[in-house]
Amino acid sequence: MSPVPNVLRQLAIDWRLVLMGAVLVATAIVFNILSGGLFLSPENLYNIAQQTAVVGIVATVVVLVIVARHIDLSVGSVMGFVGVLIATLMYTAGWHWVEASLAGLAVAIAVSLYQGALTAMLGVPSFVVTLGGLMSFRGAAFLVADGKTQPVNDLFFQRLGGGFDGAIGVQASWVLAAVLVAALVLQTALRRRAKAAYDVPNPPLWLDALVAAVPALIVVGFVATMNAYQIPTKDAPQGVPIPVLIWGSVALVLSFIVHRTRFGRYVFAMGGNPEAAALVGIPVRRVTLMVFALLGVLITIAAMVSIARLNAGTNSLGTGMELYVIAAAVIGGTALAGGSGSILGSVLGALIMQSIDSGLLLLDISIGLRYVIIGQVLIAAVVFDVVYRRLTGDLS
Repeated sequence: MSPVPNVLRQLAIDWRLVLMGAVLVATAIVFNILSGGLFLSPENLYNIAQQTAVVGIVATVVVLVIVARHIDLSVGSVMGFVGVLIATLMYTAGWHWVEASLAGLAVAIAVSLYQGALTAMLGVPSFVVTLGGLMSFRGAAFLVADGKTQPVNDLFFQRLGGGFDGAIGVQASWVLAAVLVAALVLQTALRRRAKAAYDVPNPPLWLDALVAAVPALIVVGFVATMNAYQIPTKDAPQGVPIPVLIWGSVALVLSFIVHRTRFGRYVFAMGGNPEAAALVGIPVRRVTLMVFALLGVLITIAAMVSIARLNAGTNSLGTGMELYVIAAAVIGGTALAGGSGSILGSVLGALIMQSIDSGLLLLDISIGLRYVIIGQVLIAAVVFDVVYRRLTGDLS
């Protein structure tokens, strides 16, 4: 047998993610050609990164919801409700943005626990509960401010949404890139040392270095692109947008939770086989409530970023977002049947969705046709997931 497959097995490469990365690159190349080079311009890539952040933040936790064999169709409505509440408390009630955000967080967690309790304690399907929530909390968003737009005037808070002053600048961006590259090198070294300590064969050093070099080059390339964009009225380039930093931090924390905590293992065990998970002592109801509570936390963060970016809270905030977050999770490899999913996959899925939307917008495609295409992309992703699992024998 050739040693190459054995080496690849030792690397434990997720080929689904590799394929999703290839799809993202192919999408960018096609739209760049069709748009006459506009798609891959620093300005457009900067805007895509900012615009994807809100969907990406929520998609990371929706992965866990779907892995646990649930669904949440109300994420957009709850985000709109919480966003309008925060903006109203800031503008109409005169609260500081920290106090308003904490109040929004408390409400979001209460809403999520309410919906989670109906599912976990009473056994009501989450589809039904959150479908009702989709309508109810969209109405609540209207009632909070009586349908009026609530401006957001706090300059510091506005930076959370990106925009004119919502980036960290060139120098800080390069420092961030250096830290991330150093972390990748350290992670590779620690992994090799751990394998050697337990007498597990290590791949050739050059191959591990190559695998670590790929994400390192992506980080450097991304930072270079962000640093290449400069708003005409400013003296210096933007650097990495703050919403992207928030999204990246959320993805890292969620990845740690999934791979390094008991809670993360419980979620995947429940999704793989809820009955068996209960029999071995996993507190299924409590873990389900924790998943929904975590969803409430990230919905609040997404709402803050969204109203900061718009400089206002409106009752239409988050409309249709459930389509994008579920599509991002599914395109990224999360199985709708539960038990399988990836935080990094949700990042790639969100980028693919936003890239398609941005590319169609650059080509001046009508909004109706854009929705048709994005909906069919979601269907194609589910079809691919089914076919891929049949071909690889992964039926989890």
